[in-house]
Amino acid sequence: MTHVHAAPLAQIDPVTLYGILRLRVDVFVVEQNCPYPELDGVDTEPTTEHLWIEVDRDPVATVRTLVDADGLHHLGRVATHAAHRGQGYAATLVRAGLTRIGERPVQIGAQAYLEEWYSRFGFVRNGEDYLEDGIAHLPMRREPDGAV
Repeated sequence: MTHVHAAPLAQIDPVTLYGILRLRVDVFVVEQNCPYPELDGVDTEPTTEHLWIEVDRDPVATVRTLVDADGLHHLGRVATHAAHRGQGYAATLVRAGLTRIGERPVQIGAQAYLEEWYSRFGFVRNGEDYLEDGIAHLPMRREPDGAV
């Protein structure tokens, strides 16, 4: 059974936090060849929670949840190390994040090619495609009665 860790930034030990942030930079900046400020300030917000899965004490998959100023829940920064894809880690983390959020609407900004994948969790498109850092994205929302 895969163990999901969850904590706000201040409760994550520095070595684990470094591993989570490095994983996100490796996937979103290096692998996707997309130079942008991955460290966006959201990680330190009091409503942000980080979830991750470790293999041999190294974070290999991660997601974060947060609540914005309007009270809307968000899920994002879903990343899995290339060598650990295909294990179901991302799906496990998305389900865990949705469970922790509970019966509330959740908004995501999904990379466009993942629309069908996110629909498995009850997310539906709720706006037009847009470019973010040169990558096609679309807004998606999951209502409280969505499937997990």
